[in-house]
Amino acid sequence: MTKDNHRQQFPALANKAYFNYGGQGPLPESALEAIYEAYKRVQLGGPFSGEVGAWVVQEAMLTRRAIASELAVPAETIALTEDVTVGCNIALWGIDWKAGDRLLLSDCEHPGIVASVMELQRRFKIEVDVCPLAATLNEGSPVQVIADSLRPNTRLLVISHILWNTGQVLPLNEIVKVCHEPPLTPPCQGGGQESFNAKSRKVRVLVDAAQSVGVLPLNLIESGVDFYAFTGHKWWCGPEGLGGLYVSAAALADLHPVFIGWRGIVTDSSAKVLGPKAGSQRYEIATSAYPLYAGLRSAIALQHEWGTIAERYAEICRLSKYLWERLSELPDVECLRTSAPEAGLVSFRLMNGMPHNQLVNLLEKQGIMVRTILSPDCVRACVHYFTTEAEIDRLVEAIAIL
Repeated sequence: MTKDNHRQQFPALANKAYFNYGGQGPLPESALEAIYEAYKRVQLGGPFSGEVGAWVVQEAMLTRRAIASELAVPAETIALTEDVTVGCNIALWGIDWKAGDRLLLSDCEHPGIVASVMELQRRFKIEVDVCPLAATLNEGSPVQVIADSLRPNTRLLVISHILWNTGQVLPLNEIVKVCHEPPLTPPCQGGGQESFNAKSRKVRVLVDAAQSVGVLPLNLIESGVDFYAFTGHKWWCGPEGLGGLYVSAAALADLHPVFIGWRGIVTDSSAKVLGPKAGSQRYEIATSAYPLYAGLRSAIALQHEWGTIAERYAEICRLSKYLWERLSELPDVECLRTSAPEAGLVSFRLMNGMPHNQLVNLLEKQGIMVRTILSPDCVRACVHYFTTEAEIDRLVEAIAIL
């Protein structure tokens, strides 16, 4: 499918230059139709009928399978959730925390996750360490920074695969390895605190995958990651209100359910509760907007019509490099990265004194959609594989004449 034909599937792209895929991707016509047809089927079949009940179970199974195929994992490792935040909270609150346990967080995480960690700290009296990954955007090793920040009682590392503010892609496999298989004698850091060592318990790794699912070719089994929380409404261009959480087989054993409902439990013929379901479905709750399942599957299927995930990722990188190069030519613009981006997020600053929110508002009046980031203070533009060079030129030329 050509890029022009592909773009015609997205009504939102007809009248604007869209660069907010990292916030929310536009829905394709096929997903809109699938959602409508699913809602109609529920009504025609009779909500809460036996027929519709069986259909709901089938829809959930098909959706877990479609997601699992994209992440290269078994379907039973996927829990369907509303969004990334719910998935992260399942992992954060499902751990049996004890006072004095430590959680390691990067300094680039989304405020929603930071707030959740703060509440964990207040309620369970855990210690929270923050590792300075922002400083590694253009130089330094994020793996080494994380390794140096681990402590003997660190139980969980919380990071993003692609940092939402700067677009930096973290080397997940290497990070997981240093958390699961620490070096024997890492340097002692942190003002005399005892360093992490090989006798310490394995550190679980929770990943906020809001910006990586639908962008990066993924093999979560190979990565060894414990928890991977994602959404369907960003780079997959699916409906808002549907996401998921991957829980590895090893991590499943000691992650307790946070939200409990009928979808996640096993009962006998007398409705007696026998316990949680065997796989990650134990973390699901009860009634959801089931017609969204068909919408997400349709959106994922449409991505494959254009090309493989490797081909799509290569095109995202080509286009983000083009945008980065064009922005770098402007005298009053400074890109945060000093080399081409490794994904679709391109963050930059204005050096002429104009507030960034003013720029965003002026561009939106011209039908060009970008957003501000508060930390670091910058503007973020996101390109997808079906972004055009003409759209990028339009954005750059609009900034140039301000």
